[in-house]
Amino acid sequence: MKRTLIAAAMLAAGLGAITSANAGNGTPSNPDSANVLTLAVYGDAPYGTTPTDTAEFAATPAFIDSINNDPHVSLVVHVGDIHSGKQFCTEAYDRAVFGLWGAFKDPLIYTPGDNEWSDCHKPAEGGGVWNKTTHQVDYVRDAGGNLVDYAGGDPVANLALVRSVFYPNPGTTLGGRKKEVFSQAQYFDSINHPGDGKYVENVIWVQSKTLFVSVNIPGGSNNDQDIWYGAPTMTANQSSEIVERSGADLRWLDAAFALAQNDADIQAVVIVAQADMWDPEKGATHQAGYEPFVSNIAQHSTTFGKPVLMLNGDSHVYRSDNPLSASDPLNYMHPGYDVPNFHRIVVHGSTFPLEWMRLVVDPRANAPQGESAFGPFRWERVTE
Repeated sequence: MKRTLIAAAMLAAGLGAITSANAGNGTPSNPDSANVLTLAVYGDAPYGTTPTDTAEFAATPAFIDSINNDPHVSLVVHVGDIHSGKQFCTEAYDRAVFGLWGAFKDPLIYTPGDNEWSDCHKPAEGGGVWNKTTHQVDYVRDAGGNLVDYAGGDPVANLALVRSVFYPNPGTTLGGRKKEVFSQAQYFDSINHPGDGKYVENVIWVQSKTLFVSVNIPGGSNNDQDIWYGAPTMTANQSSEIVERSGADLRWLDAAFALAQNDADIQAVVIVAQADMWDPEKGATHQAGYEPFVSNIAQHSTTFGKPVLMLNGDSHVYRSDNPLSASDPLNYMHPGYDVPNFHRIVVHGSTFPLEWMRLVVDPRANAPQGESAFGPFRWERVTE
């Protein structure tokens, strides 16, 4: 696939003039390949039950080895949350996880979760709480009076930290064998939406006749709509964060599906995002912030007409379903949709034994939608 094709797809999506930071530096994939692709997908790990619980972190090297030792795996995807909601947001921890991930021998795609940025303001994560008397934030501090969290848990600052640590080279994956991908930081509308260039974490790539797209949609906090620090009202900074990122995400999804729609060789789409937009524990009201994404995905999937698979974490417990089907028990959370060519998998995480999912993409397969297969996809849970 030529890099000019993604620019054409974005133009078709109505994005206007495109800025490319490194156009002409080669192609990130071969869309004409019909080879079988095997991915290791996981998320919500490593988790701890307290700020000092490092058991899962210590077990991660062996976990990475188990993936490296699978001769079929050639790509790793982490769907977000590199620590739990009971652990602090610090630069040292982020860099420690980055160091662990250097042991992956295959390329690693990572999309951020809420716990490493949008929920850092919460006191359980080391942020703080709004003081009704002083009208200031009482930050969590250590015994020496220093802030526990990076930037006091400010979500925007922590997202910037995540980007600086995990996305040092836009359009290049993490892991041992680097892979080129299309990053929104390279391809965006510099005239109408220049802010989209911040979203280095949003990427697109094509393998085995399948287009993959990742978008930064944090779970847990209703697309970052839990008011920071529990203040009485939402700040302008938080409101801007939600509007800007949601807009960038939706435009990136538009571009991905435009590319898939305009290339007859692409047989399926995979969406990678952290948020479980149908979390039964949160309820329909809490999920309202995700409706624009659900609507976008449902409409694009219907138009595309071929298999669309969504991978997410967030709620921690494995689930394989189609909540966009009118007959699905979770359809009530986002009612009015009936999209038979959509399937969603929540990867299991947060608990021992550490678990990953082996996802196989076979362009020659066309399985009916089921618990462990759909179209060109089949998957199984793996614990070591």
